[in-house]
Amino acid sequence: MQFKPNRKQEDSINLTPLIDVVFLLLIFFMVTTTFTEQTHLTLDLPEAEGEPNPNRKPDQIEIVISSNGSYAINGRSLINSQPKTLMKGLNEMAGGNTELPLIISADADASHQSVVTAMDIAGQLGFAHLSITTRRNTDEEAGQ
Repeated sequence: MQFKPNRKQEDSINLTPLIDVVFLLLIFFMVTTTFTEQTHLTLDLPEAEGEPNPNRKPDQIEIVISSNGSYAINGRSLINSQPKTLMKGLNEMAGGNTELPLIISADADASHQSVVTAMDIAGQLGFAHLSITTRRNTDEEAGQ
């Protein structure tokens, strides 16, 4: 009996489609990626000694909203968190000048309603220059 030697065919994987897919993915990520340049400047601000003039009109008005929803206008706390109290405080601080810049600084845990109320009151009074800032919780930064 004569046995024919079995010739083993060498299995091979065609890599051409795999390479095509990798290049397509590379092109896709290159086209859809946005590049942002962030610069970080370290400033050493000059120091000055002197007391602020209490009779001086403010250049801007800052409303600070704490985590429990209480308001402070230029560092002076309001007696309650009612919209009428906030409106009266803004009127007194601005002296009728609605062209002053108004800054709303809210705590990270402040309710959305407190911020919207402050924005609504500012809009009702006619403040045109409104900006919103936020403050980070220093306890979280120290823990990271």
